[in-house]
Amino acid sequence: MAQSATQAVKAKLSIFNWEGIDKKGRRLKGETEGISIAYVNAVLRRQGINPIKVRKQTTSLFKRKRKITAKDVAVFTRQFATMIQAGIPIVQSFEIVGKGHDNPSMQDLLASIRQDIESGTNLSTALGKHPLQFDSLYCNLVAAGEQAGILDTILQKVATYKEKVEAIKGKIKSAMFYPASVIVVAFVITAILMIFVIPEFSNLFKSFGAQLPALTMLVIQISNGFRHYWWAIFGGIGLAVGLFTYSYKRSPKMQYTLDRAILRAPVIGPIVKKATIARFARTLATMFAAGVPLVESLDAVAGAAGNRVYYDGVMEIRADVSTGSQLQSSMEKTGLFPNMVIQMVGIGEEAGEIDTMLGKVADFYEEEVDNAVDSLSSLMEPVIMVVLGVIVGTLVIAMYLPIFKLASVV
Repeated sequence: MAQSATQAVKAKLSIFNWEGIDKKGRRLKGETEGISIAYVNAVLRRQGINPIKVRKQTTSLFKRKRKITAKDVAVFTRQFATMIQAGIPIVQSFEIVGKGHDNPSMQDLLASIRQDIESGTNLSTALGKHPLQFDSLYCNLVAAGEQAGILDTILQKVATYKEKVEAIKGKIKSAMFYPASVIVVAFVITAILMIFVIPEFSNLFKSFGAQLPALTMLVIQISNGFRHYWWAIFGGIGLAVGLFTYSYKRSPKMQYTLDRAILRAPVIGPIVKKATIARFARTLATMFAAGVPLVESLDAVAGAAGNRVYYDGVMEIRADVSTGSQLQSSMEKTGLFPNMVIQMVGIGEEAGEIDTMLGKVADFYEEEVDNAVDSLSSLMEPVIMVVLGVIVGTLVIAMYLPIFKLASVV
């Protein structure tokens, strides 16, 4: 009951802007958290400030609905790590970083965590109450840092890890954004031509009273179908995307099948594989360097793999390692890792420097991903332009063929 009451009070906390005069007659203004204006007035009077104006801070609906992204968490981690390394207390660090963040949702999240810490909760437990932003990997690393008394060092490693992972994701997203945007534009242009332009040509051709070329007839029939059933086409696409997303999130078998197909794809497959191996190596290196036991580390690494095939593979490795097998041999059994990675891990096990070797593997594959993405971008540009040109060119030729035929007859 006490815990429920505490949570209810926290849920009602708001930020109030105030103006007041202190004992020396100076006019002051600032921000204070509280549950009501009367509460803030009482807090200010206890601090020796006579409140003149207290107003609840309002936030626009657009800002309040803004989501907390992985980039927000990465930026917070770096700022927080810098604060802790500078010797600033945890609670004060949360207050400074929270007030300086431009995302209101992130400010609320950090304020909630700060209140938990002020009430006596340790940092890893407070972060663990928000699994959408701070996953088990993050919380395990922080817990290891707290137990070993090296929280500042661990936070620096976590910040570096988050930045590296976000950098890889950003590279892949930027490479996919251009072709996706061009495909969308091509679809929109084609739809406009089908709905508005081709029907005008169709009406014109009816007055000719002559047999139209096969290509022109095909395009006109497609246009008529598009005009009459556009709602079914767009609705079907939206429904298919929605069903696919719903099924993918809830079916491990479908996730495995699709992720395996992506890994085997001719162009994008090698990039996804290298990115997944880089994430695996970077995550395991960070966990190992923090002193987290290998079996526990592999649990977090499996979740961070981002690919169902590698998730299942890492869980197989975890089962083998928990029975006493070496990491190198367990990785080799899965058939998911290149020989170079396996050999590097074996050398690391022999030398007692697995984290160092895995870090080198991560650096190598992150650079490989960068180079592969740059090559893919330069390769896809002409291909996309050719495809777009063929689609639009075919429509234009189909519409002008009857005119050319008519001109030759005349």
